[in-house]
Amino acid sequence: MRIIEQVGQNYRWVPRGVRRCGALGGAAILALVCSGAGLPAFLLPAGARDGDAELPSTVDANPPGKGGQAVAPALRQAARAAEAVASYADRLERAEARRVAAAKSWGLRRAPLRAPAPTKRKPKLTTEPGHVEGAGLPPVIVQVPTDEKVVFLTIDDGAEKDPELLKMLRQLDVPFSGFLTDEVAREDYGYFREAVRDGAGMHNHSVSHPELTRLTYTQQREEICRQQDTLEKEIGERPSLFRPPYGAYDRDTLRAAASCGVEVVPLWAEEAFPDRIEWGRSDRKFHPGDIILTHFRGTGEWSGSMADMVRRVLDTVTEQGFAVARLEDYI
Repeated sequence: MRIIEQVGQNYRWVPRGVRRCGALGGAAILALVCSGAGLPAFLLPAGARDGDAELPSTVDANPPGKGGQAVAPALRQAARAAEAVASYADRLERAEARRVAAAKSWGLRRAPLRAPAPTKRKPKLTTEPGHVEGAGLPPVIVQVPTDEKVVFLTIDDGAEKDPELLKMLRQLDVPFSGFLTDEVAREDYGYFREAVRDGAGMHNHSVSHPELTRLTYTQQREEICRQQDTLEKEIGERPSLFRPPYGAYDRDTLRAAASCGVEVVPLWAEEAFPDRIEWGRSDRKFHPGDIILTHFRGTGEWSGSMADMVRRVLDTVTEQGFAVARLEDYI
């Protein structure tokens, strides 16, 4: 488990044990060993943590007649652990420095806040009031139930495949989830596989982007299930999320989606463009767990690039004290 530690105006990941114990140098760890406390659990080798191996933690644990010889393995382990902690902390600091520099180079007002580590138990999802629900139907949501100040960036269809988008999000270490329509994504699924390697999730947005409520159940199932098969083949994983084009759906849509493995139907609370954010609420503010919609578009259709859109989203999210988290970690 990792936690967030604030360093000046920025944040960094810190292993929970490191935060609790402070900066443990070799002398501090040695003191713990010889005092009888033993090594902190997060510094023990995996076998010792799991009970598959043992390390002497105190002088008293040495068998009679062995003197201090049995302490030596623990001391060597303590030194290695101290070196590993220092190395890890150094990597974190260098990674954060690169992210701060990237924020400046991409024109952000400040580096985006880091999202906290998600809880191990995902929240129970229920359909938003006013949406279709029923036994066996996937829940329809516009936000994830959480008290954390996190929001989720989702990008639809796959028409524009701007390499600058992936570069920007990679350098800033900002996650996103794509919802792909085969009709426009198929010309270069390699682009989306690259995004998945960077940590993005890729999900279903139908084969041809129709208004599904104008189709029969059989036609809707063809649109959804065929894209499930395509994405499983192209991306390597069968999606569990489906977003209906235009946000238009009916009970048949949900039945069809459930029949081919869809577990959740995420809609959205806000929509982002390079020059504005269209708010779903009158307070014009993000709320914990909000899902943000945008599209794979470019200057041909927008008054800016995808990088411009991301810049607007991140500056607004950060200004309001939120971080962008990975949707798949929460649902």
